[in-house]
Parts: sequence; C-alpha cells; structure tokens
Amino acid sequence: MNSYIPFTEEQKLRASSVDLVDFLRRQGEKLIRSGPEYRMSSDHSVTVRGNEWYDHEAREGGGPISFVRTRYGLSYPEAVSKLLEGEGGLPYVPAQEEQEPRQKEFVQPPANREMRRVYAYLLQKRLIGREVLTAFVRAGLVYEDAQYHNAVFVGKDEHGVVRHAHKRSASDMGKTFRVNVGGSDPRYSFHWNGTSARLYVFEAPIDLLSFLTLYPNSWQEHSYVALCGVGKQAMMWMLEQDPDLRQVFLCLDHDRAGIEATGRLTDILISHGGVGVSVLQPEWKDWNEALKACHGLGAQPAEEHPQLAAADAVCRRIGVKCKTAKPERAVQQLPTLLQQYQRQVGRHRMDEAVDCLEEMAALSLLVVLRECRQMGTVLTPEQGMRYLQSRILPHQDRRSLERRTAEIAGLVRDAAARSERPGIRTGSEKRELANTWLELAAACTRASVKYEAEQLEQRLEQAQATHQEMG
Repeated sequence: MNSYIPFTEEQKLRASSVDLVDFLRRQGEKLIRSGPEYRMSSDHSVTVRGNEWYDHEAREGGGPISFVRTRYGLSYPEAVSKLLEGEGGLPYVPAQEEQEPRQKEFVQPPANREMRRVYAYLLQKRLIGREVLTAFVRAGLVYEDAQYHNAVFVGKDEHGVVRHAHKRSASDMGKTFRVNVGGSDPRYSFHWNGTSARLYVFEAPIDLLSFLTLYPNSWQEHSYVALCGVGKQAMMWMLEQDPDLRQVFLCLDHDRAGIEATGRLTDILISHGGVGVSVLQPEWKDWNEALKACHGLGAQPAEEHPQLAAADAVCRRIGVKCKTAKPERAVQQLPTLLQQYQRQVGRHRMDEAVDCLEEMAALSLLVVLRECRQMGTVLTPEQGMRYLQSRILPHQDRRSLERRTAEIAGLVRDAAARSERPGIRTGSEKRELANTWLELAAACTRASVKYEAEQLEQRLEQAQATHQEMG
C-alpha cells in the first residue's frame, strides 16, 4: 500500500500544469504533429495539447495527473510525485495558457471572368465528364478564382448563401495544394441536393465528380457531399436538412485513412439511427484513379489497411493452435498464459507475448464453439476464425500491445468467473457465457493483429529505405 503524501495546493497546481508535450518527449516518446495537437507515435489514439490529453478510442481524457496514472498505472501520490520531480533533476515545463482563437471571417475568393484553365484541368487532366462539370458550374458550385486561377468548389447553406469554399490548384507548375478557405463552415461543404432517398459521401470534390462521370445514369436524382476531409459535419447536416434521405453510401478512398474514416462514419450513422449504411469502395486508390484506369491510363493502386492485411495470417495461426488446444482446460490454462503474456510484455519480448495471445484466442474460441454446440448450433473452427477476422475494425483498434493488458486481464477474470459458477445454466446464461469467451477471443486476436500490422509496416519501410539507397 502506498504511503500518504500530503501535497500542498501549490504542488497540486504545479503538477496539473505540466506541459504534456515536454513530459512525453523527455520520456523518449516520439510525437507527431496533428494540427494544434500532438499524436503519440506509440498510440495514435492519444493526442496531447498543453496540459491536456485525450484518448479518442477510449473517449476519455484530462490533465497530467490522470494521464500519468492511466498511462503508467501509478497511484495519485506516485503520479503527482513523478510530475513534480521532473526528469534528470530538471522540472517539467508548465503549459502556456492559450488564448481563445478568434473565428476567421469567411471571404469567398473572387471569381475569374472565364474558366478556361479550370475546364482544361478538370476535363483533360482529371477526365471529368463535360456534362457533369457544366451542371455544377451552372449551379454556381465550381468556378476559377481570379488571383491564382485555382479551381474553387463551393458549398452553400440552406438559403443558397456561400458558406464554404475548397481550393484546388489547377496547374502542373509548382507544388499542388488543396485547402479549405479560412472561415469556411464545415457543415456546408461541396454538395448536391437531389430528390431521392440516397446520399453518397466522398472525401474530395474531384472524387465526387469522378464518380458521377463513371456512373452518369440519372445522377441528378440523388444527393452527394464531399467532406473536404473525413469529418462528419457535412454528412450529418445533409441528413438533418433532408429527413427523406434514408440510405447513405460511404464512398471514401481505398487507403488507410479512408478505411478508418469509413468505419468511424459507419459507427456514427448507426448510432444516429434511421438510415441504412452501405460502403462503395473504389478498386483503385480513389474514384479519380478509377476514372484514369477506365481510360487506360496509369492509376495509383488501392492501399489495404495494414491490420486488414495482417488479419488473415493471424487468424490462420490461431486456427492451427485450435487443433491442439483443449477447451475443457481453458479455465485452468488462461491465468498462466495471461501471466506469461504480461511477463513478456514487461520484458519487451513482443513475439513471445503475441504467441501467448494467440494461444488464449484459440482456447477461448474452442470454448465458444463448445457452448454453441451444447445450445444446438454446430460451428467449425474455420467459421469461428472468419468471425474473429470480421471483428478487426482498424478505426477502433489503435492501442499498443502494452495498453491492452488491463482489458485482457479483466476479460480473463470475467470468463473464468462465469465458467466456475455452480448450478445448471439457463439458455440465456449459456449465451452470456459464450459471448464472454467470444469477447476474450476477439480481444486477443485484435491485439495480435495490431502487432502484426506494425511489423508489416516496419518491414515495408525498411524495404523502401533499402530501395532508395540502392536507387
């Protein structure tokens, strides 16, 4: 038990004012700039800014004391002491108080008197259909700006007032860029209002126009929105403005960011309720690349998410372990496997830790299959593995191997406690038991897949670095 340490109010205030960016850097943590925040390289779901942190996966956050307690498993006195002591005898830097940023006024870029350059860029370089582009131009949604001759994609509010503008360079000279004009309201991003119950959602305006070029049949009947990023605001505004929209098609890019955004937006739509959700994924990296491929031009291939690429190999390994594991010994074996997993993580022997996870996943899956069989449903290990593979959701699964220990330990205790309850189980109790073991199997599988994905990325980076050196 930790001894009580009487901190003064000044000490508590100093600990709670520590700049987390300075703190983490001195712990050897690599930080990635993400707008006004920093994202932890070891755990992309956690962002820090000044003396505040937030875990986007766990949906929790706070100040330095709660961060140190959560991250390092320390008690309140231990966390405060760590923050007060600093590192190497030097105190941690206090966070600077930020001034509330003023909202920039939106000013629409003035239009050029002609659209020669933008038409040439979108029709010839981007292969957008002339009829599709002309429809948007006539609606006042696409034009060429007067100063730099960029393509400007406009978003209007429900009263027809321009509230959003997205600029895209229309020249091959210099560095290309895409930017939302300062002060733009993200709710009113580039969109088209139709009359049907369908809403198609894209990342960028050119993707939207490319899709309509590929599938021009009666396109004006439906509604479309380009998020000009991956935020939800414009999509949700479209649904709020038109209650008749009942089917949403998510048409985001076929790359890592697009796959994660698709999963996140799907969750948002399901929780919102009242709409059906479908995913339309281009065969190439995005819809404009697919349009290029249709014209026989070189197109950038799709990029699979590392976790989805790793899931098949991990589930196959778990399947092999299913052949030798014995479900009747699961309750006795799991605590030992959990201890071995924790010990290997503590020693940073991650390959051995993952092997323990996959043993636990195989045991848990076999218990699930046994319980299902007793309830009259016979499932094979292959069917179980396919289900585990379907539970790999990259947008929900960003935590490092070290941060999963508490979750997996809790699931092991819950599964063991439910299995050891005396008496005859009812049908609902059997289903609850099977679900508990299934959650444990899925958690172990997700942790292994995340690690395998990280290894795949490292190998790819090393191969690319070697190729560049030889080139």
